[in-house]
Amino acid sequence: MTALVVAVIVFVCTLFGALLGIYLSVRLPKHHRESDSKSAIQLVMGLIASVAALVLGLLISSTHSSFDAQQAEVRRLGVHLFQLERVLARLGPDGDDARHLLRAIVQSDAKRIWPDIQVPAIAYQPLQAQTEGEQLIDRIANLSPKTDAQRVNQSRALQLAETVSETRLLLGEQERGSLSWPFLVVLIFWLSVLFVGFGLFVRFNATVFAALVIGALSVAGAIFLILEMNQPYSGVMRISDAPIRDALSQMAP
Repeated sequence: MTALVVAVIVFVCTLFGALLGIYLSVRLPKHHRESDSKSAIQLVMGLIASVAALVLGLLISSTHSSFDAQQAEVRRLGVHLFQLERVLARLGPDGDDARHLLRAIVQSDAKRIWPDIQVPAIAYQPLQAQTEGEQLIDRIANLSPKTDAQRVNQSRALQLAETVSETRLLLGEQERGSLSWPFLVVLIFWLSVLFVGFGLFVRFNATVFAALVIGALSVAGAIFLILEMNQPYSGVMRISDAPIRDALSQMAP
């Protein structure tokens, strides 16, 4: 289910809750609308509003921090890939096999994480990613440098290859997102109940309806942002693939 679909569901649920509250307000017996009942309901609505606002704020902050961290990791990966390719190039013809394998790995990752519209995404397989990283490291380790400069470059290439391998595994795991759907369902329930309370003690008119629509759009927008940042490699707010594409363009075909 996409972030937009969930946001639409949240908008419908909250707005329907507000309209349900307005409907109930004219159907409730008079003694249910007295000041004591109203005060009790307002206290409960205040509690729900505080909890929902706190949870929304924490979710937005958490997902935004995670999004920024993954964006920084992609940029670092692009730099490390470029550095690794240049170090392998300095090893001469002996490093060509490792360079070609590196290019194939990067192409596979780019296609899997940022697939073209017409191309279905390739499922993430941790074992395959680990095996590819080990193959690259083994090819570099099996090189036979003939000069001190080549030995230094081989050592540097091994360090970069290990870093690239770890980052690839980390990015693959982060593709899955970390948001709990049951947690999100409970939050949507709180918001819907809150809007029912909003509608209980208002007199329906165009201004009130417009305010309720804006409120429903606001919470739906917040949920949309949370879900978009929770899936950073797809959707409207996806992390740019420019660092990986730039590194790939510098690699030997």
